[in-house]
Amino acid sequence: MSGHSTYVPKTGFERWLDSRLPIIRLANDTIITFPTPKNLNYWWTFGGILSMMLGLQIVTGIILAMHYVPHVDYAFNSVERIMRDVNYGWLIRYMHANGASMFFVAVYIHIFRNLYYGSYKAPREVLWILGCVIYLLMMATAFMGYVLPWGQMSFHGAVVITNLLGAFPIVGDAITTLLWGGFAVDEPTLKRFFSLHYLLPFMIAGVVVLHVWALHVVGQNNPTGIEPKSKADTLPFTPFATVKDGFAMSLFLILFATFVFFMPDALGHADNYIPANPLVTPSHIVPEWYFLPFYAILRAVPDKLMGVIAMFGAIICIFALPWLDTSKVKSMRYRPQAKLYFFIFLVVCVILGFCGAKLPDDQVIPGLTTFKLVDSDLNSFVWLSRISTLYYFAYFLVVMPLLGLFEKPLPTPETISSPVLGGEHKD
Repeated sequence: MSGHSTYVPKTGFERWLDSRLPIIRLANDTIITFPTPKNLNYWWTFGGILSMMLGLQIVTGIILAMHYVPHVDYAFNSVERIMRDVNYGWLIRYMHANGASMFFVAVYIHIFRNLYYGSYKAPREVLWILGCVIYLLMMATAFMGYVLPWGQMSFHGAVVITNLLGAFPIVGDAITTLLWGGFAVDEPTLKRFFSLHYLLPFMIAGVVVLHVWALHVVGQNNPTGIEPKSKADTLPFTPFATVKDGFAMSLFLILFATFVFFMPDALGHADNYIPANPLVTPSHIVPEWYFLPFYAILRAVPDKLMGVIAMFGAIICIFALPWLDTSKVKSMRYRPQAKLYFFIFLVVCVILGFCGAKLPDDQVIPGLTTFKLVDSDLNSFVWLSRISTLYYFAYFLVVMPLLGLFEKPLPTPETISSPVLGGEHKD
């Protein structure tokens, strides 16, 4: 926890300002003297990386909005004009497009780190829920941004995804019509998505402020899952954490720059460089890579309504995680059985993403059905998606509640300093 403020104004101006608007005190307590567990590793640097990427997305998005035209006849050409005629427009556009993917890379690593080290457990439930709200807002923002270039994949992706909401009884059609602004995806839809895509990042920034506030109330978790018991367990945020965060940000920016300058279209889809045509449907409509696991869950269920419920249920499970995990031990460093199930879950999420990118009737093992070893339907990616979906929900609804009741965790250290100084078991 941050505890009482230790800031002491040093000049007359600082004393005057501190008595009226203690903004310097807030900055000092937030990024300088905030007590940080001394055993944090580099998995804890992704919070800073995410803040950096959010700022980058907002800045580049504002610049792009100055030149973008939200009209079905001009949207595609306005994006091409940004690329060709606006000074450094190509750079800004590639930074924004690839920045979205890098944002999701960082947030997925951040989520899985929290899962592994139990950062969602008490007293950090509100901190976790705020993080889940940020993730949900990110997904909405990314989806609406993907529609704006108004290419083939943008248009038909919008048709497919918005039509899913119509599966809900009673309210589904009304919500879909409200999003469309009419009876089909058209210019009113594009204007709505542009407005919301511009607004939501600022909502994300607001929830990030709440997220950081909640973090400073309960304090940071750490690899041992043991709460700091004394000042000997912590170090001031600056310079120890800031130097580590700065180094990690630099490495992440190198990865980001590699995509921007050497393979800017690697994470996109070629069909999105074709202007939207409602009369010509692409052979395979797929969302961006960061939505593919949920898309695979959607397709794994034969019934449309149940598929939509399963897709949204996959996200609700993440929100409910603090109450689904019954273990008293936070870190999986001391939970060998939980660690095994976690890594299986990680592999299953990758498999779901892989299945989401494939056609439903593609064969998992090509040529296997030639020798009549297995039925062709059982060798399809739909069945692989169904098996993976089953484990996804079983992990949250069965494994985590029961494992906490029956597993035998390893002994946990008395303090944070014990494994740091005594050489106890580390990952």
